[in-house]
Amino acid sequence: MDFTSIKFAKNHNEEFYKVLRQRVNEHFKSNKITRYANSKMVVKTIFMFALYFVPLTLLLTVAESNLFIMSIWILMGFGMAGIGLSVMHDANHGAYSPNEKINKFVGYIIFFVGGDDVNWRIQHNILHHTYTNVTGMDEDINPGAVMRFSPHEKRRKLHKFQHIYAWFLYGLMTFMWFVSKDYKQAIRYEKMGLTATQKLSFRKHMTIIIIAKICYGIITIALPLIFSPAVWWFTLIGWFVMQFITGLTLGAIFQPAHVVPTSDYPVPDESGNINADWAVNQLYNTANFAPGAKLFSWYVGGLNYQVEHHLFPNICHIHYSKISKIVKETALEYNLPYHSYKTFYGALADHTRMLYRLGNYDEAPAIH
Repeated sequence: MDFTSIKFAKNHNEEFYKVLRQRVNEHFKSNKITRYANSKMVVKTIFMFALYFVPLTLLLTVAESNLFIMSIWILMGFGMAGIGLSVMHDANHGAYSPNEKINKFVGYIIFFVGGDDVNWRIQHNILHHTYTNVTGMDEDINPGAVMRFSPHEKRRKLHKFQHIYAWFLYGLMTFMWFVSKDYKQAIRYEKMGLTATQKLSFRKHMTIIIIAKICYGIITIALPLIFSPAVWWFTLIGWFVMQFITGLTLGAIFQPAHVVPTSDYPVPDESGNINADWAVNQLYNTANFAPGAKLFSWYVGGLNYQVEHHLFPNICHIHYSKISKIVKETALEYNLPYHSYKTFYGALADHTRMLYRLGNYDEAPAIH
């Protein structure tokens, strides 16, 4: 089904989002604060950049022992994930600054973690945020035949063990960005007519991807091979460890927010209509976790508040913890769900259970 044919009901709890937006807007107005990045966010940006680029500099200059070198690769893995979660994510949502040029500039940091900003905006902003958990539309729940994230997808024999091998595949996320995914997505999005939404031609898009991958390869592979005293195979192992830590971290943060037993995975009818307001669909198919873990929330860019992020993706994550009280109260007032796990472990455990159910049973009904 074409993405332009999907329509959300406009007469099903639509009042909820109108009231919620009014209350959230009033929060910023009454407190006289911006919905974009503040000084704390700028400090975090500097820290996350340093967490990646300072170790890289040490790797190319003073690092000598293998233990120190591997420690650097591990630290860079967490730096890559931190940049993606806490900086790039906001910028490519247009939530970092009211100045679009600044958002684009900061968003380009994705090139330094092996990704492509255009593909990210299409997959994440357009397909995932608009059609959250809609099978055939949300690519975040369509990783290919090797995984089954939706009860509406075909169940295969290998899925029986997906709750075990999923964690290894998550670790390959950024590695696949670098090797093949961005090229395949660029071709697919051109055929779907989505590349044009980014005001970019396919030829220019593909050229940018190729140049960016070459530069990324030079910075993170070629330069360490040349300047690091470690043998070549140790350097490549370190690079892969960095990728695996980044991918596993990103997967562990994003997937437990949607592939959990409470999600209901809406199915459009033959005309493409979904019997739910867009905002209501976000509530039914999104879950928060560890709202009380302040340091954890700081590192993951507030993405443990996924409900708030999906309802207000254009608000910088630095404000999510404050507006979460407003969102929860308004949802309960309208008898709508507000899913939230007390701990990160609880979310991961339920995500694992959901993977098991999807891998071993044809139907995996939502639990509300």
